[in-house]
Amino acid sequence: MNAGWIGGIVGVVLGMIGGIIGTYFSIKNTGGPRERAFMIKACVVCWIAVLIHLSVVLLAPTPYRHFAWLPYSILLPLGIVYGNRKQRRIAEEESQNQQVHGTQ
Repeated sequence: MNAGWIGGIVGVVLGMIGGIIGTYFSIKNTGGPRERAFMIKACVVCWIAVLIHLSVVLLAPTPYRHFAWLPYSILLPLGIVYGNRKQRRIAEEESQNQQVHGTQ
């Protein structure tokens, strides 16, 4: 096994570990049930999108695999902005509901 293969395997393993840790803490650090449910759905969608993208990049023929980066580089930032706004809105609504109902 040469250095390229070792680096590729180590990179994949570290990337997966980072993704799993990020997913865990994104769900764990939610403030309420609606926010947690949204975060679980958002994490599932993100994992599926990333796996599809990586599959296309690895399996598509050479001239076409480069085109996979265009939708990914547009949709990923848009999805992040949308998800952050929606999560913030849900957290604010849950916070207001707690204040109205007198629970902490």
